[in-house]
Amino acid sequence: MMAATRAAEACPTGPLTDDEIKRVARHDRGEAMGLVVHRYRERLFYHAFSIVKDRQEAYDAIQEVFIKAMREPRFFLPTFGMRAWLFRVTTNLCYNIVRDKRRRSGILDRMPEDSVPQGSCHSSREVVYAGELRDELLDAMTELSEDHRRILMLRYYQDLSYVEIAEALDIKLGTVMSRLSRARARLSEVVGPDHPLALEPR
Repeated sequence: MMAATRAAEACPTGPLTDDEIKRVARHDRGEAMGLVVHRYRERLFYHAFSIVKDRQEAYDAIQEVFIKAMREPRFFLPTFGMRAWLFRVTTNLCYNIVRDKRRRSGILDRMPEDSVPQGSCHSSREVVYAGELRDELLDAMTELSEDHRRILMLRYYQDLSYVEIAEALDIKLGTVMSRLSRARARLSEVVGPDHPLALEPR
């Protein structure tokens, strides 16, 4: 928590880029990790919450992800894909949580609307899906398969590139493109072809 606070003070105009954080890590790995937390905690929390549908479990999951990141020796290497790694580890961990819950007592499919964490938007796609459209998308997601929900969340909520999605889900780039196309087609069936959610954001 203290590292994250120092990181926030270190970048008052906004989170540093991954490359800038990696340069900080050359002389202070702990400070760099605080910057990573500041940059990604909200987005990873929201992504985790979209899978586990429980605020405390999502919080616990991202704490574990950051611990794993601290222990990953490659994390701050110049060629290491930090963002894709963080989302891949979060995704895998959260689906393990879901599977464990299903084995124990089952899990609800619908995300409570009043439990969605609030925060500032990070990209044009997140701006598109802020507010009412965001809530409509979350409602529509309950009608989609697990694979389709996962890839749409990574693309439109987390703004990952196709390459980063491929790394996060450990699938081929062509699979990302075809799965995303099928997911959008299914979403279009749910909300209607002329609905803004069925259109590819620019």
